[in-house]
Amino acid sequence: MLQTLKDWDRELFVWLNGLGIEDYDGFWIFATQIENWTALYIIFFAVLIYYLKPKKGIIAILFLVATFLLTLGLTDVTKNYIARLRPNNVEALGELIRILQKPTNYSFFSGHASTSFSIVTFVVLTIKSYTKWIYLAYLWPLIFVMSRIYVGVHYPSDIFVGALVGTIIAFLGYWSFQKVTHKFIDKE
Repeated sequence: MLQTLKDWDRELFVWLNGLGIEDYDGFWIFATQIENWTALYIIFFAVLIYYLKPKKGIIAILFLVATFLLTLGLTDVTKNYIARLRPNNVEALGELIRILQKPTNYSFFSGHASTSFSIVTFVVLTIKSYTKWIYLAYLWPLIFVMSRIYVGVHYPSDIFVGALVGTIIAFLGYWSFQKVTHKFIDKE
């Protein structure tokens, strides 16, 4: 059964990666670079400060950063423990896929997926009662994680599990944020 799932994952990856069009390579390479999203992180911080007001907003940012760091740490530990080769490093796939990046660390689960979903989910949970427009923020992790398949470095299961883990950690971070602010800020 596990081998069947791995085979489906591999076949789905090859198919999705094969949909790539050379004319769009520049966009996907840009989209997959974490540093190209710096302005979005600043916008998230500003949105938290704007809607929650400075004191609670700064606490939200601290919890967001803690949520991100916890997600990143768990991702790195899991990658090193599972030690699954990235598709770009699997010799048998070399002729079947488009490879636009060549990282050498492990792939399971995707740090791009886990961290982007943890950040956005935390921000959405925190801001959703102020504006429903915040749900559009989910466009970022969707583009971000699709870029990882496009450039040839993650299987769909890496993306799915990363997004799931990031979302769960965001809920825990938000729950902790709510507990702390209810106890210390909301009662002022």
